[in-house]
Amino acid sequence: MAKQDYYQILGISKSAQERDIKKAYKKLAMKYHPDRNQGDKTAEEKFKEIKEAYEILINEEKRNAYDQYGHAAFENGQSNSSTYSSFTSSADFSDIFGDVFGDIFGGNRTQRNRKGSDLCYNLEIILEEAVKGTKKEIKIPTLQKCNICYGSGTKTGTKPRLCSICHGKGQIHTRKGFFTVQQSCPKCGGKGSIISHPCNICRGKGRVETYKRLSVSIPPGVDTNDRIRLNNEGEPGINGAQSGDLYVQITVKKHPIFEREENNLYCEVPINFTMAALGGEIEVPTLDGKVKLKIPCETQSGKLFRIRGRGVKSIQNRHQGDLLCRVVVETPVNLNDKQKTLLHELGESFHGFRGEKNSPRSKRFFDGVKRFFDDLTK
Repeated sequence: MAKQDYYQILGISKSAQERDIKKAYKKLAMKYHPDRNQGDKTAEEKFKEIKEAYEILINEEKRNAYDQYGHAAFENGQSNSSTYSSFTSSADFSDIFGDVFGDIFGGNRTQRNRKGSDLCYNLEIILEEAVKGTKKEIKIPTLQKCNICYGSGTKTGTKPRLCSICHGKGQIHTRKGFFTVQQSCPKCGGKGSIISHPCNICRGKGRVETYKRLSVSIPPGVDTNDRIRLNNEGEPGINGAQSGDLYVQITVKKHPIFEREENNLYCEVPINFTMAALGGEIEVPTLDGKVKLKIPCETQSGKLFRIRGRGVKSIQNRHQGDLLCRVVVETPVNLNDKQKTLLHELGESFHGFRGEKNSPRSKRFFDGVKRFFDDLTK
């Protein structure tokens, strides 16, 4: 079943600003949140859709990817909705208002549990892989959640103690004349707690440096600067919070034969002047093998031949591009005496290089040159 458009889910236009997205999300989240609709599976599914749409559209990079590729931009990895679990606590309900009102009115939320940063990996592929699609395994340096303390940063059997200054809030209020200023707690750094007995492996950070291997599905039709998003494969969050995303940025290597322009492929095909003059049939390369191309007689160098449907299939609308072959008439080299004699005879039959009948383009050119100099002497 096709997924519904994210903009339609939130009831907003594609030109909606960040504030409009947050307002729409707040309104719908209040209506369909499971804490307000106990036991209503329809409302639960609706809330999952709303939350997924909001998390994509509120993020500028994810929104740009969605606007360009639609739902196909997020086919790698798990979808946002797959991280949903049943709501039995009012904590998630209050988070909705924290996200929306905090961002709109400039409030600061505690940083005790902070989502990990998004990461970018540059992947170079060949043209054939970009056109047909492929799977790649990548190895990336990363910070992973510590397996000993499970991201808490504390030694086994111990727990962080509540900060005595902010009392677990992570923020303190300082009076400045008539105003009260909120800032991060200087003692705990905004975490709300202090680790007295840090984990011996991660030394209280909750994360350790490591490498991980990931399989990336490259869809057919990608091009240089396209990006593929892998959910939750970025930097791990602080204190066990959700990980960021990994963006795989594509670079397509220069091909020895073909050049790509949008969904069309271009190549130059050399032919000898006999073929150009008399016509014939040649084989030209495509990404799927060779095809025959008929060369009509009296073909001029630079003429472009179109072979339909042999280009790149668009990643957006699945339209298949074409292969455009530009023929280049090649001057013969390493001629033997007999070949040179034949060419001399052929040239004499043209009555000079300005032959009106056999070289109309040369005649037009030199006639134009003559008129140009005649005009200068008037």
